[in-house]
Amino acid sequence: MMDGNTLAEKVVSKMFDNDWFSQWLGIERVVVEPGKCVLRMKIRKEMLNGFAIAHGGITYSLADSALAFASNSHGRQSVSVETSISHTVALKEGDEITATAEEQSLTNKIGIYIITVRNNNGATVALFKGVVYRTSKDWFPHEK
Repeated sequence: MMDGNTLAEKVVSKMFDNDWFSQWLGIERVVVEPGKCVLRMKIRKEMLNGFAIAHGGITYSLADSALAFASNSHGRQSVSVETSISHTVALKEGDEITATAEEQSLTNKIGIYIITVRNNNGATVALFKGVVYRTSKDWFPHEK
């Protein structure tokens, strides 16, 4: 039987290997633990909107990936059912951002996560809340 950290790493690796969008974003996995995930990426020119700042969907997408990885890290397939984001600081090309997803509540069927996105200066640039539905399907059912 795998310990929690090994299972979390295995699940997130399997997810990431098939997640072409997260790969396109240039996401780097920094921390993967049961119920927690820290991801980092750099804002590129093609991610900017008409104001020459990062499109809000970029920050949202990083936070959403952190939610997906953190909520699935327990080994049960989980899908988001509700998400919201507040953008607090604009981002420019070259900025590096880090999303930290932390589990707030976990029951048999529902998980609630807060994801804080910070820039390279440590300033909070976005706050994201995600609620997931935990299915009854295990990522690796034959390894229990």
